Amino acid sequence: MIKLKIKTGDTVRVIAGDYKGTEGKVVRILREKNKAIVEGVNIVSKHVKPSASNPQGGIVKKEAPIQISNLAIVDPKTNDITKVTIKNENGKNVRVSKKSNQVL
Repeated sequence: MIKLKIKTGDTVRVIAGDYKGTEGKVVRILREKNKAIVEGVNIVSKHVKPSASNPQGGIVKKEAPIQISNLAIVDPKTNDITKVTIKNENGKNVRVSKKSNQVL
């Protein structure tokens, strides 16, 4: 498995696909599938059967996973997409933006 540079809580921008240009916060990372669930991106309609917890049933809109290769981290300083490098500061590995050299 590869080391992912995107983490839960990061603000990301979609760089490919139907939702290209959309920004959102990463809600969850699915490491085994190399996918992430991003707030407000890749919305799908799911048909839900009536159950005890949801007696009405119906159609529910929810976020579906999106490939991590289609996401880029947004630099908080420049508000533009950036690549990330990992540097060792005070004995700890930290993620650093390549555009602004700011710790993410």
